[in-house]
Amino acid sequence: MPNIKSAKKRVRVIATKTARNKALNSELKTVIKKAVVAVENNDANKADQIKVAIKKVDMAQAKGLMHKNTASRKKSALQKKLNKA
Repeated sequence: MPNIKSAKKRVRVIATKTARNKALNSELKTVIKKAVVAVENNDANKADQIKVAIKKVDMAQAKGLMHKNTASRKKSALQKKLNKA
């Protein structure tokens, strides 16, 4: 544990940011998984699920959770799955 006041604050801030990032990443993975399952099961709302997943990927990229190329790759893969189904 640090002794300097500013270092103590950094520890607290980093813990908060880590928790937020972890929650957002978990939510993103869940949404993507639901979209993929919807496409595989040929659900009626598969297009909506993909749309929501792509929006979440864009939001994650905007918040800096993932690189723009990674986001683009994930969106492309989701769209390919939808087009193939």
